[in-house]
Amino acid sequence: MQPKTSRGKATMNRIIKSAEKEFGKRGYYNTTINDIATAAKIAPGTIYIYFADKYSLYVSLLNTYGHEIRQGIAEATAGLTDRLQIERAGLLSFLKQVKKRPHMYNIIWESLYINKELFVEYYETFAKRYAAQLEKASDQITEMDTTVLAYALMGISNFIGLKYVFFDKNADLEYVVDEVMKFIRSGFLSQTKANAEKSEQTEAPSEAPQGQCG
Repeated sequence: MQPKTSRGKATMNRIIKSAEKEFGKRGYYNTTINDIATAAKIAPGTIYIYFADKYSLYVSLLNTYGHEIRQGIAEATAGLTDRLQIERAGLLSFLKQVKKRPHMYNIIWESLYINKELFVEYYETFAKRYAAQLEKASDQITEMDTTVLAYALMGISNFIGLKYVFFDKNADLEYVVDEVMKFIRSGFLSQTKANAEKSEQTEAPSEAPQGQCG
């Protein structure tokens, strides 16, 4: 239920933030409505005014993550037209958002074990929107399946986030993003080595065909 008053919205937001904290700390299955109510400093019954049960509260939180991450990236990339600049700004926005809310990883990935369809829908929604944006930038990117590309780039974001936000909390995110952009710009094969190998293949003399002996 969406609240109609500012007071109701404030209460709902407090419930969601408390749920995020408790789910992130205890895990979904070990968190009770009473735990969330205690953290939010409200009566347990108040939660049921806004959410049918713990599961619907969890789904709401998951949807909030998806919306806020996309909104943050949209704001960070507004006005940019160069695809490299867009990718850099988008990745940096994602990492900064996750750094502010580290429980995101626990909560999003736990959806795989709560309801696999939730997990699939979460990432499929991201991928479809991402692929659509890449389609529009087809003149700036490598010609390939944009869904494959979207998931490849999402994979980079996810695991870079795990390492430099979740594991290493003191990382220089600007430096990390610049390093990732080297890969996105040039790939992981050394261009010097690749060009040298290509040159060697071109210059190598072909083996002369052997004729019949008379």
